[in-house]
Amino acid sequence: MGLLIGEYGISLMMLGQAELPPYKGSTFRGVFGKSLKQVVCALKHQECADCLLREKCIYYRVFESANTGEARTKGSLTHPFVIEPPDCKKVNYNKGDLIQCKLILFGWANEYLPYFVYAFNEMGRFGIGKRIQGKRGTFELDQVETPSGIVYNKYSKSIKKHTAREFKYEDFEDAAPECSSLVVELHTPLRLKVGNQYSNKLDFQTLIRACLRRISTLHSCFGDCEPKLDYRGMVAKARSIVTLDSSAKWFDWTRYSSRQNESMLMGGLLGKMRYKGELSVFLPLLNYCEKVHLGKGTTFGLGKIGLRTDNNEENPL
Repeated sequence: MGLLIGEYGISLMMLGQAELPPYKGSTFRGVFGKSLKQVVCALKHQECADCLLREKCIYYRVFESANTGEARTKGSLTHPFVIEPPDCKKVNYNKGDLIQCKLILFGWANEYLPYFVYAFNEMGRFGIGKRIQGKRGTFELDQVETPSGIVYNKYSKSIKKHTAREFKYEDFEDAAPECSSLVVELHTPLRLKVGNQYSNKLDFQTLIRACLRRISTLHSCFGDCEPKLDYRGMVAKARSIVTLDSSAKWFDWTRYSSRQNESMLMGGLLGKMRYKGELSVFLPLLNYCEKVHLGKGTTFGLGKIGLRTDNNEENPL
């Protein structure tokens, strides 16, 4: 009942000037998709839906298969990766500057790491950010690092053999401490729908529903099977958790979709919430989702959360 989760730290070295937005999730996700298709597509002028090779194509499996009618019927509207953009608001970069981001792969996608690495190389050739004197900022892939060590660098040009770690829900249960007060921080915009509308507040029940949905979907799509969780029971218990304080506010940002040829609003909640109650039973869910993100737009790095046990409820958020 496990799920393979590969965590790959990506280091990029700028080869010239670049101007990037404060939140870089759309920049990296957009160019990454273009680069991966360039790397693997054998019939570049063929629409994916009509391509005879699509069932064996890594680009189709990663980007397109979750958009099919069959996937919607099965409820598997998710992708096997997350790109965590640089955790800073810096916008101006110069030659020699390093940019750090993170690639998270789920399940079978870890087997195709060489394709993802090569796609990042191609991203550097295409360039990122606004054009400066008619040219986007180019970079080279400096290295790729896992929690156990470096698996690629620009000198070796090869990928060391490695194994993604298998995570089981039970592993998080075993490590859960007693907790009666908790601060949840939304590091990147969190997009959750409540009653078919995006919510501008986050009660604890809504948060737990999102965690259950995320873990269930990832395990059913990319793992062995869903973990045995008491979904109804946990949602019912979540109703008793009180929100003591919240600094969460809606943050709007815009991305351009080349697929739809239009700008799209991708806003979400940012900030912190302090919850109080019998929270220990929920910590495995929340700790798990710290790794895999929550809500809509996770491939852009949205929905990254952080946790802090809070023994002093008088501390300001």
